[in-house]
Amino acid sequence: MPPRVNPTARHERLGAELRKLRERAGLTARAAAELLGTDQAQMSNMEAGRVGASAERVRRLASHYACEDEALIDALVTMATERTRGWWEEYRTTLPRTFLDLSELEFHATTMRTIKVVEIPGIMQTERHARAVFDYYPPSLPPEDLEARVSHRVQRRIVLDRERPPLIEAVIHEAALRMTVGGAATAREQLRFLLELSSHPTISIRVIPFTAGQFAGPGVSMLYLGGPVPQLDTVQVDTPLTGVFMDAEAQLGRYRTLYAKVESASLGVADTRDFIHRLARDL
Repeated sequence: MPPRVNPTARHERLGAELRKLRERAGLTARAAAELLGTDQAQMSNMEAGRVGASAERVRRLASHYACEDEALIDALVTMATERTRGWWEEYRTTLPRTFLDLSELEFHATTMRTIKVVEIPGIMQTERHARAVFDYYPPSLPPEDLEARVSHRVQRRIVLDRERPPLIEAVIHEAALRMTVGGAATAREQLRFLLELSSHPTISIRVIPFTAGQFAGPGVSMLYLGGPVPQLDTVQVDTPLTGVFMDAEAQLGRYRTLYAKVESASLGVADTRDFIHRLARDL
């Protein structure tokens, strides 16, 4: 089978985790390939996500690498053998790849923790709010591209309909809640939608008020996606042009600590509901 031209985020993460296990074992790609009876090019393609890895190969490699973490091995086998075609695939020729990668990561996440300072979390945006956001940045998008981005953002909430939806925790700064994106009516609708979402059994929303004395500024915005095991967690941060995904152990630890610190400066869940209700009433 020829190598994949466009491996998905999940394909690439599986390959990256296999590479990490190999490097911890002190083996070169050539040595690992010989243990599998293949060549270095095939091993490199596997670790880049360009070719698949069967369950048998994943387990054989784990054995060769002396990995005894059964939970991690089982999670990697699941990644290797899953053949589900995600809803986001319909956008593959329309949207930038980072949109699709984020959808895939959210779909498989067990938990999602987000910090937003000057914007509403994408998965929590109403259709009108999302349209106003995408319509703001120059150059203007063609109508079909604009509609695709809005539709994709709204569909990300499909994760809430899973049999076991992820636990979603959001910490949103008061600045984001007070911005009248799209006008007062759209902003009021958005605030009321946040109140509706806060009633979902797996969603927790907290606000950081302007009066919080332990908050450092806008540079903390991020999305932390929990995997089936901690080693498969991912952090996503936005840049002016795209989103960046990180999974190095040190980065994951830094953002776990950051989330806990920011959360400690926020209002409780009940107080947050009252806070958002007052904002919506006063608009």
